[in-house]
Amino acid sequence: MNKILIIDDDRELCALTKRSIQSENIEADSCNTGKEGLQKLKEQEYQLVILDVMMPGMDGFETLEEIRKESSLPILMFTSKNDSVSKVRGLRAGADDYLTKPFDMDELIARIVSLIRRYTRFNQQDGTMQKLGFDGLQIDLENRSVTTENGTFELPPKEFDLLLYCAKHQGKILTKQQIYEEVWGEEYFYDDSNIMAIISRLRKKLEVNPSSPKYIQTIKGIGYRFNKEV
Repeated sequence: MNKILIIDDDRELCALTKRSIQSENIEADSCNTGKEGLQKLKEQEYQLVILDVMMPGMDGFETLEEIRKESSLPILMFTSKNDSVSKVRGLRAGADDYLTKPFDMDELIARIVSLIRRYTRFNQQDGTMQKLGFDGLQIDLENRSVTTENGTFELPPKEFDLLLYCAKHQGKILTKQQIYEEVWGEEYFYDDSNIMAIISRLRKKLEVNPSSPKYIQTIKGIGYRFNKEV
């Protein structure tokens, strides 16, 4: 059974979230400070962390940075309504997704299930994964090619690398800085033209309707996300 850790100083919200999650056959622990959360992560194995930004003492960002020093497990952050600065800061520091308070519990559960499924899918222990399959798209890691309804073809290196990076983080919102530094291996200087040009070319090659993309979706003001529904 999957198990998650909730780190939030709102005890009432922790209790409500635990009850809702457990109804989906997902176990949950909770604690109210970042320091407690880090200790629990050392003592037990979890498949996901829910982390609040605003906490006394060690805040969510500091806790996130400490978790990322040791673990790549998915992290969903709670932020305040319309706090775009916290959203971007959290994503750049390694959060996988965010949800603004107040939120709908059904949406939270859906995001939890999606993040756990993606984490399990892309962290196979036997290391045998050679192909990624999605609805209407197959990515061949060994041959660096893709297959769509139009056939199988190779992509130029940067196009393939960008597509693969997004696909391996399916459902996660990736900032332009994260994409650039991963694919180009260089420091990001806020020049988005290369990223935009490559994504435009990918959409023309992979999408039935490039103006309404099915795979790499634009998250306005932040970056891109590989559709978690495909």
